[in-house]
Parts: sequence; structure tokens; C-alpha cells
Amino acid sequence: MNHKGVEYTLTTIEPGVWKWEFRIDQKVMAGKIRTNLKGLAQRRAEAKIDLYLRQAARAIGQRA
Repeated sequence: MNHKGVEYTLTTIEPGVWKWEFRIDQKVMAGKIRTNLKGLAQRRAEAKIDLYLRQAARAIGQRA
């Protein structure tokens, strides 16, 4: 899957538990989401990507 140019995966570990994973540069981020709904798991994974992108943009802005 792709969100804002970031490729990520979303897989079922067991019923009601999803694993998300994405890579930006050389940093791999991963975690688990507890929900029965794939759409909700996808939305939460994309929210994690948004959070990481905001933090990275802030860090770059502070260095400049």
C-alpha cells in the first residue's frame, strides 16, 4: 500500500490484530493495531505515517 509516497504493509497476525510496517530512508517503523476492521487498521497505520512525517519535517525545520 502507499500513503503520501510511503510504501507500507498491513498484515493480519491473528484475528483482530494487524501488523503495520513502513520504511522511510533507512529507518523501519513497525507496530500492531487491535481491531477487527481492515479499514480502521489501514487508517491508523496511515496516521502513524503522518505523525512520523510531521516529526521529520519539524526536525528538518529546526536544523535550518
